[in-house]
Amino acid sequence: MSSEAGSYPTDLLSSYSASGFASSARSLPFGQKPALLVIDVCNAYLTPGSPLYAPERFHNALASTNDLISRCRQHKIPVVFTRVVYPSPESGGNWYKHKLPGALPCFDVGNELGDYPTGNSICRPQKGEMVIEKQFSSAFFGTSLASQLVAMKTDTLIICGYSTSGCVRATTTDAMQYGFNPYVVKEACGDRHAYPHDANLFDIQAKFGEVVSMEEIKELTRR
Repeated sequence: MSSEAGSYPTDLLSSYSASGFASSARSLPFGQKPALLVIDVCNAYLTPGSPLYAPERFHNALASTNDLISRCRQHKIPVVFTRVVYPSPESGGNWYKHKLPGALPCFDVGNELGDYPTGNSICRPQKGEMVIEKQFSSAFFGTSLASQLVAMKTDTLIICGYSTSGCVRATTTDAMQYGFNPYVVKEACGDRHAYPHDANLFDIQAKFGEVVSMEEIKELTRR
């Protein structure tokens, strides 16, 4: 994000800098045991008529996600997928049912909108790859993700998926709190509009993780 600092208002940059945030230097190391976490990439965000559909933005992120998944598989970096699953309309989500009543049915068991992108052979789990089923924003909340990553000796979590301001941000915050260095790949994340996408990436870089480009993550995983 430091390369785009000029696109942000001067008073915003000054305020963050005065508080000790938004350093241009990367502060979290990229470890020796990274894993890729692909968050909630599914038909609900990519299908016209779906309540979560947004033209172009999610499709553009999917192309980068495919590239990132292929690269990590090539370099033997573990790939972990998350998906939202509600076994029944009454089974989970709690307050989400009140905040997002139109969107939650996308993730009911058997709804194809909650499945991996149709016709995409890359962005779906391969044999032996871990799948974390969740009901809330963070991939860590109420799941075995943290213990699974510890068992894999993971030290760095490469993060991509949907949406930047929701599940990506929540998962990134928890990744840091659980002791994994989060590296969010900006081109491989999608949101409904540029504003929440950019604002959340800015704040993640300032406080919770490292926001990197595809080119930067390619260089980091080349070792």
